[in-house]
Amino acid sequence: MKLRSIIQSILLFVIGLAIAAGCTNPAVYITTTTDVAASGDATPNAASLGFSAWPGWLPWQVTQEQKLFEANKASVNLKWFDGYLESINALTTEQINANSQTLNDTISAVSGGADKVVVLVNDNSTGNDKVIVREGINTIADLKGKKVAAEEGAVDHFLLLLGMKKAGMKPEDIQFVPLETGQAAAAFVGGQVDAVAVFAPFTTQALKRPGSKELFSSKEFPGAIPDHLVVSRQFLEASPEKVQAMVDSWFATLDYMQKEPAKATEIMAKRAGVSVAEYEEYAKGTKIFTVEENLKAFQPGNNMTSLMYAAGEMTKFLEEVGLAKQKPDLTKLFDDRFVKAYAKKQ
Repeated sequence: MKLRSIIQSILLFVIGLAIAAGCTNPAVYITTTTDVAASGDATPNAASLGFSAWPGWLPWQVTQEQKLFEANKASVNLKWFDGYLESINALTTEQINANSQTLNDTISAVSGGADKVVVLVNDNSTGNDKVIVREGINTIADLKGKKVAAEEGAVDHFLLLLGMKKAGMKPEDIQFVPLETGQAAAAFVGGQVDAVAVFAPFTTQALKRPGSKELFSSKEFPGAIPDHLVVSRQFLEASPEKVQAMVDSWFATLDYMQKEPAKATEIMAKRAGVSVAEYEEYAKGTKIFTVEENLKAFQPGNNMTSLMYAAGEMTKFLEEVGLAKQKPDLTKLFDDRFVKAYAKKQ
């Protein structure tokens, strides 16, 4: 990013290619680096934290801009990823130390050999993950034989398969089109596919297609899509104090958002690339977890409100549909000591 003139030329070239291809979201083609505009110059020896375009993770932008990392003695380089799957891969290959991502995607990575630990619940999706369809498709059964786009192996592919299973359908009943989330939304708007599974804010883009509508969403599957702060085990064991500082910074951010909701929403809407009014709609589809809700979620239980139970159920489903390479070891997946330590200090 320091070579501004060179980068600008590259961006103009990439955007030109995207326009020529008819894509409405050229940003998805740009390789992600530390976002200097969002996070300032990278600090040597700081922990690296990834996040992407999901309402439950955008509070990290507030953390950065309101200097709440510094206030909680957290030295963090915040990294923005245009592609969500790219952020997961970056954590798996330890290019970053921590990332905000869904539970099912974390389990998929662990099943492939990654060693990751969930240390915090950011939120639950309560409607912001959607399957959106063109005019003439009115039921899940109507998807049979149709072209449906989603990011393969990621959260909304999972939601799509959940809905299909509930309707008695199998994965092979549709023509699945694997595309990065932004590209999937653009393909749907461009009429290249009949349906798309995407998360907010890409849902707003997808619904711009005339006659399009929501077929179903994560609202129909409560607890199925919990989102977390996930760290590599190596980072956790080497620097537990840095993990604690991240967790403390998150809860300090939630406090700030309660005190300054208008300013916080403005910051998050800008990062998401949508209007404040559009972003306020996303709040209805995302349940941000309090400290108390975090503590409860980490406890054993017999329904989807318990992370341990949810992880077991998700593992069964991921194996069934072929998204888990092998049965993952879930015994060390969750570590609630950082949330407990924050709660004790309060």
